[in-house]
Amino acid sequence: MGNETIEKKQILLIYNPSSGSGMFIRHLDNIIEVFQDAGYLVTPVRGARNAILDYVFENMCQDSYRQIIIAGGDGTINTVVNSMMRHNIDLPIAIFPSGTANDFAYYLGLPHDFEGMVEVALGENIMPTDIAKVNDKYFINVAAMGTLVDVSQKTDPNLKNTLGVMAYYLKGMTEVTNLHPIKIKLKSEEYTGEEEMYFMVIMNGCSAGGFKKISPDADATDGLLDVMLFRKMPFHEMAPLFFNVLYGSHTENKNVLYFKTNDLTLEAEEDVSTDVDGEKGEKFPLHFSVLRRKLRIFVPDRVNN
Repeated sequence: MGNETIEKKQILLIYNPSSGSGMFIRHLDNIIEVFQDAGYLVTPVRGARNAILDYVFENMCQDSYRQIIIAGGDGTINTVVNSMMRHNIDLPIAIFPSGTANDFAYYLGLPHDFEGMVEVALGENIMPTDIAKVNDKYFINVAAMGTLVDVSQKTDPNLKNTLGVMAYYLKGMTEVTNLHPIKIKLKSEEYTGEEEMYFMVIMNGCSAGGFKKISPDADATDGLLDVMLFRKMPFHEMAPLFFNVLYGSHTENKNVLYFKTNDLTLEAEEDVSTDVDGEKGEKFPLHFSVLRRKLRIFVPDRVNN
């Protein structure tokens, strides 16, 4: 028992110095101090690139670690989780949401103040969640495809850090006139067919791009992905649909195809822009699957497992 206690006294802290406005950096020393005072040895890693994460995970003895702390946005979590999967790292993670997009942290009900983040990380409430997979890449929150995906990829990073999700909305307004429908083929047990779409999301969490209810019925523990396809529609029907999305009532809209599945294949004849957890995604064709309850995450005590 004594050896087990000693072995688990290490914590790996991976942070993205570019996430958000860089606020996490100003709190880094205080955070390390709190964990050291609690009896844990913290190893900080500046995890902005895949190469360093692969090196760390390839050479670490995971039996020595209590947890991995990830400080950053959804893209940072995605990068770390993908590296963990490549190297068979099975440690619970604590998320410090310090990025521009913190949609998965919102879904988990994680606090945004550093005192609250530390309290959750030092707690014992761990929630097993699904990991989604598209082709050879894993994701934790959302995969998106279609004309509007270019919005996040074209938005100035400095504007994102200054205005946050408002930057996406402002940029999105300038892209509406450039919308064009994309013909796409879907194949799953629940739905198979051809559609003309403007935009599509495959959700593990419930929010994306700051839209808190884009997938109101999503459950990241049920082994299913929520599929939402926004069909080609007359321009005058877009505004009502936008408000439906804001209130989470769009799944009943005639211009939205919605279903849940654990296995989906998408094909398209043209090149389609894709995005995975806020970063540039995979090329078509796409195959989606789910690893049920593969990832363990520290959550507030009020969140049920």
